[in-house]
Amino acid sequence: MAQRARPLSPFLHYRWQYTNTLSILHRITGILLSIGFLVLVYWLAAAAAGPEPYQSAIDILGSPPVQLILFGMAFSFCYHLLNGVRHLFFDLGHGFGTRTARKSGWAVAIGALALGLVLWMVLRAGLGGAL
Repeated sequence: MAQRARPLSPFLHYRWQYTNTLSILHRITGILLSIGFLVLVYWLAAAAAGPEPYQSAIDILGSPPVQLILFGMAFSFCYHLLNGVRHLFFDLGHGFGTRTARKSGWAVAIGALALGLVLWMVLRAGLGGAL
């Protein structure tokens, strides 16, 4: 009797799709937002500790590498928010068509970048360039 071929693992014959990327990015941005919460707590603790610790925190948070990280946090927030709304529509049974899902995925990615830039500029202007 001939032995039947065992099935391959799904990841060995599935094509990479944009939905995979969007889903993975949603999880990554959720983790980054959790880490970013610690930065917020550091900033608030420094503000509560007095002028010297607060100025030290502003100096650290104002450095170019940390500014890049903070912009990444703004993008992460916007992406996670917009993709979360997209998933709420999925939960309601809307947007599962291939074309619709592709368009909403692009809308989330482009919208997150645009909204992240706007959020970043508004926050910097609101803080008077302190960060």
